[in-house]
Amino acid sequence: MSSSLRTGLLKVPGAADPAEGMLPILHGLAARTADDTGVTDPEMRRNLGHGRPPTLLPYTRQDDYDRTRTPRELPTVVLENDVLTATFLPGYGGRLWSLLHRPSGRELLHRNEILQPANLALRDAWLAGGVEWNLGTTGHWPLTCSPLHAVLLHAADGTPVLRMYEFERMRRLVLQIDAWLPAGSPVLYVHVSVHNPAEQETPCYWWSNIAVPETEKVRVVGPADRAFHFDYTADLRHVAFPHFEGSDRSYPGRLPRAADYFLDIPDGERRWIAALDETGSGLVQTSTDRLRGRKLFHWGTATGGRQWQEWLSGPGAAYLEIQAGLARTQLEHLPMPGGATWSWVEAYGLVEADPEAVHGSWDEARAAVRGALDALVPPEQLAAALASVGGFGAPEQTLVRASGWGALEVEAGALLPSPGLPFGACGAEQAPWLALLATGRLPVCDPPAAPVVGPQWRALLERQVAADPADWHALYHLGLLRLADGEPQGAQDAWTRSAAAHATPWALRGLASLCPSTREAAELMAEAHRLLPGLRELTVETLRALLAAGRAEQALAVIEALPDADRAHGRIRLAQAEAALAVGDRELVRRLLAEGIQVDGLREGEDSLDALWLAVHPDQPVPPAYDFRMSGS
Repeated sequence: MSSSLRTGLLKVPGAADPAEGMLPILHGLAARTADDTGVTDPEMRRNLGHGRPPTLLPYTRQDDYDRTRTPRELPTVVLENDVLTATFLPGYGGRLWSLLHRPSGRELLHRNEILQPANLALRDAWLAGGVEWNLGTTGHWPLTCSPLHAVLLHAADGTPVLRMYEFERMRRLVLQIDAWLPAGSPVLYVHVSVHNPAEQETPCYWWSNIAVPETEKVRVVGPADRAFHFDYTADLRHVAFPHFEGSDRSYPGRLPRAADYFLDIPDGERRWIAALDETGSGLVQTSTDRLRGRKLFHWGTATGGRQWQEWLSGPGAAYLEIQAGLARTQLEHLPMPGGATWSWVEAYGLVEADPEAVHGSWDEARAAVRGALDALVPPEQLAAALASVGGFGAPEQTLVRASGWGALEVEAGALLPSPGLPFGACGAEQAPWLALLATGRLPVCDPPAAPVVGPQWRALLERQVAADPADWHALYHLGLLRLADGEPQGAQDAWTRSAAAHATPWALRGLASLCPSTREAAELMAEAHRLLPGLRELTVETLRALLAAGRAEQALAVIEALPDADRAHGRIRLAQAEAALAVGDRELVRRLLAEGIQVDGLREGEDSLDALWLAVHPDQPVPPAYDFRMSGS
């Protein structure tokens, strides 16, 4: 059978696609230094202190989804030969949803049987399952639930190639992913290229997150005997692996608590990681050397871990993740020079090794899997695959058209046009910014235009507000750009002037985000809500600000005035219960808990539900529906 590429539809019970929010994400990642972790390795200490973004601008949240699932049909692109069938979802960050080993009929990945967003990504919405590509900063990347452009092209030998690509707007990097399955190949090849088009250095982060089935008999094997360990309760520690604190950590299905293990692979070792069942077979991932890091993540077998897995994938769908990244840990960012392009090739396939060796000593397991991997795909074959990318032809057919943001940057001159990455045309979201390029003036929009970041946009707006100091809309966007550049005082100045020119919830919210006083922040958010009471995501933020300022009675009054649909929203019911607890109305808290509080966007690691339960039922165990604790229970 020759290699083929086809489009199709994935039929799956799923929630609706998460909608784009209206409020830009003004916070970044919490500042973290090497001293916070106890790490002594000089290279890692440097990378740990580098590149954490001050905000997640220009992105807005993707938090408008629920848990009502109906029959869905999702566009797919399928690569197939006589050994493997690989199914991609271009509409969900290009995720590799399924990798089927055809001779055995075995699914090599955790192929989720439902499509259920949950709040685990930088922008909120995230899906479990398959292989997720992550570019940007620590966390599940901003486009994990957004489409990528996709085109068909061919390798020099005629093998069809799926190319997916997009302009990642926070780091302003160009991502290109090429996937192909040569005839007879036992592995899927994935070429990743990240390009920094700017003149200046930018922090770079990449991890390929691979979900695979988990049982008590699955062993994760990699070429290391030390790991950097994080268990969600303590600092990063350099520990022995897999035998640590009396347990064999290479069998994650036997461990109660969620944990990360970043394998400390010695220089010169081949880069790979595998998850193997009792037969000694399972998925292996390997790569050329630039993709340096490997990681094991597991949820743990305690109530909270199982609850999270069921929340994400439905009953009886336990999985773990093996991962591969540019750095040794996910707390690091690497400095990427201006104009640089980094690329590598990954390979995914079924590896089969002697089961007695795989489940024997650690040295036996590593040697057996390494030998089977070398037979499956020798290192020189990966190098040849990387070299072959230069012989790929031009795109022949557009399969998926994604956003117009790359096209806008081409218009602005920040990106050079590339025949291999056709970004197409700008759309309605980009229209105000095209007008700014053409006329030197950003038209007033209310709601405001979608945010942008980048030096050319800031320069244009600085000139505009100098010429027209009373343009509230230009001042609002200038504040966003200054904040993204790490200049909160400049952002505050712009938003103060914007609000003075014309009071809007947008500028007031921005000012509230910069207030050191919770009281002043609550006042600003309350006024923003008064100006726009119908925007639920603003209501949720307002309630959070009021509770943080100790204004529980005011929060209850805001909730009382909301329409029934908003009052029934899980996050608002949770705020009502927290406010009731703060004013001493424990009976209302018990009633709300008894009726049920389902927060569709419960954040990974959030303990609000179990804390609320224990506050009013201190002598009772937390019910599974409220127990999402990742540190064991």
